Amino acid sequence: MTEVKPKPERVVILCGGRGYRMETDTDLRPKPMIPIGDRPVLWHIMKIYSHFGYKRFVLTLGYKGDIIRDYFLHYHAYSQDFIVKLGEETQIEHLAACEEDWEVVLAETGTHTTTGGRLLAIRDYLDTPEFLMTYGDGVCDVDLDALMEFHRRSGRLATVTAVPAASRFGEMDIEGDRVRGFSEKPLRSAMRINGGFFVLDRRALDYIHGDEFFEAAPLSRLAEAGELGCYLHDGFWHCMDTPTERDHLNALWREDAPWAVWRQGRKKS
Repeated sequence: MTEVKPKPERVVILCGGRGYRMETDTDLRPKPMIPIGDRPVLWHIMKIYSHFGYKRFVLTLGYKGDIIRDYFLHYHAYSQDFIVKLGEETQIEHLAACEEDWEVVLAETGTHTTTGGRLLAIRDYLDTPEFLMTYGDGVCDVDLDALMEFHRRSGRLATVTAVPAASRFGEMDIEGDRVRGFSEKPLRSAMRINGGFFVLDRRALDYIHGDEFFEAAPLSRLAEAGELGCYLHDGFWHCMDTPTERDHLNALWREDAPWAVWRQGRKKS
């Protein structure tokens, strides 16, 4: 009888970067807190994972991390109506129950730490052999159940979701379902790029040698060792890297946001 492995319980979202291309937006707040509609892009990412049953999060904080801490410490106030009764003791009455039954670890990882360094910094919070990881600025309608099944079937230490994108992103050299090499920003046009939405074995962290960008040497080491698989996703994927991309995502949200798989009546992609 085939053993059915439980889902990994942790989702790591990298939230500590500065986001220089967002101009004045990130002078005021970290990029994961820039809104799509009336909610931060970070909330949209967490809703995607929650839709598939992944509800235990680790957020790696850095630049303006206190704004993210405040958001979750006062989540009810930011997300729904409430009544404040003033007097000798202030009383707060929430007018609806909280939809999100999430557990969120808010982990300080340093303002200038690289993505690889942030992953090493939260290693002790990863209490299962596998975990999921993505960036705090990209939304996607990837089927996370199919991604996990692919990862486990491959037997590799790491799987990256490979998405079509413009040439300004990095290129992955793919053979079959295995990544042979990785170049973050080549001069020539890229067919597939790193779309985030990783599945990682905890042993993949051994390929990070100190404070270095996970997208550079560690992914190359995994690829050279034959331990980096790619899950091809041809559906919706979009990052929020510039004001133009922010405006595009907000326009989609006002219409029929493809990534909003949690909305009633929507099916998993």
